[in-house]
Amino acid sequence: MEGKFDEHIPERAVLVGLNADCFKQDQTATDETLEELEALLETAGGFCTAKILQNRHTPDAHSFIGEGKAQEVRMLIEATASTMAIFDNELSPAQIRALEDILGVTVLDRSALILDIFAQRAKTREGRLQVELAQYRYLLPRLSGMGASLSRQGGGIGTRGPGESKLESDRRHIRERINRLESELRQVRQVRAVQRERRKKNSVPVVAIVGYTNAGKSTLLNQLTDAGIPANNRLFDTLDTTSRQLTVSDNLEVILSDTVGFISKLPHHLVDAFRATLEELEYADVLLHVIDASDPNREDHIRVVEKLIHQLAKEGTPVICAYNKADLVEPTDIPVGEDVVAISAKSGDNMDGLLKAIEQALDQGLHHVKLCLPYSMGGMVDTLHSSAQVKTVEYTADGIEMDTIVDEILYGRLRSYVTEEM
Repeated sequence: MEGKFDEHIPERAVLVGLNADCFKQDQTATDETLEELEALLETAGGFCTAKILQNRHTPDAHSFIGEGKAQEVRMLIEATASTMAIFDNELSPAQIRALEDILGVTVLDRSALILDIFAQRAKTREGRLQVELAQYRYLLPRLSGMGASLSRQGGGIGTRGPGESKLESDRRHIRERINRLESELRQVRQVRAVQRERRKKNSVPVVAIVGYTNAGKSTLLNQLTDAGIPANNRLFDTLDTTSRQLTVSDNLEVILSDTVGFISKLPHHLVDAFRATLEELEYADVLLHVIDASDPNREDHIRVVEKLIHQLAKEGTPVICAYNKADLVEPTDIPVGEDVVAISAKSGDNMDGLLKAIEQALDQGLHHVKLCLPYSMGGMVDTLHSSAQVKTVEYTADGIEMDTIVDEILYGRLRSYVTEEM
């Protein structure tokens, strides 16, 4: 699964989609999803020469889009000197082979294109592990399909033995590599679990940024925390999770964690492979759903993200809807609600309103206080370390002086030992 696109000589591709009556919404192609496919192609370094949307009741068993339409695509490929055809739907190995025979060029489906982009974008060891795992999971059933096809060709000497043996060896190698990658990613999860336990012990809440790809998540993280991560106007620009500490108010500090952007028809093997990253959603105290307010397809994109939130986050996690790029639309275009904030991550507009919404969502009733505990209450020091945020501890002649942020319950228990409230 090497990258298929030369950054110096962009691939020229005809984009093809099938809108079939029997398809579910996340399987079919539309003008909008073809536009998104074109943006994905540009992100990968390619160039779209033409787009074709075919309407059928059901896909053709052999050529997917029908023999006549396939010949039409072939003529378009020849006329535009295109080097490949990319389908907006997921294709079976047999369909890819049949289409390559008819079209005379390389055929990719949407999943393969997204995998290629992920392979280009992953920078950290964790990101590369996850991409490689997704690539092998994508490749394995297609390799199996090739083996089955090979065994049917001719059925004579020279058509099965060596070829099938090589494919069986390849399958074995891939399965072994998948097992190793899964083992390494389990170790990554264990490291993340230790980090989460440390954050819980220090009582630092986690706010996970989620959203459709290119909605402005990285720009928002940079605006709030000066993270300095790349924030370009392209799909899947950031794959690797970035976490930074954010001071929400005098009484509240959180860990702000960015996640990989979502997209419609996101291949399930990508969701599975990136679970080590996406499980940040499961342990988040608040989800910050960044929405591109100027996106003409924003309602569809909101539904995609909400579906994945439902799949990955724990039930009942508060969600703040941050309508980004609000300066590009009319105020009436943004819904009004208790957990809705209109912002501009690029200009920094209404960051105070967003921070206030985060504080309200956490709703911890926190108090930043200085305490002076008698030495007879030494056990309370451990309680505060495990259940509150302790900034400093000093053992003096008067007692144990602590600068800490406590919740309502601890504040009520320790009110008489408060020497200063900030």
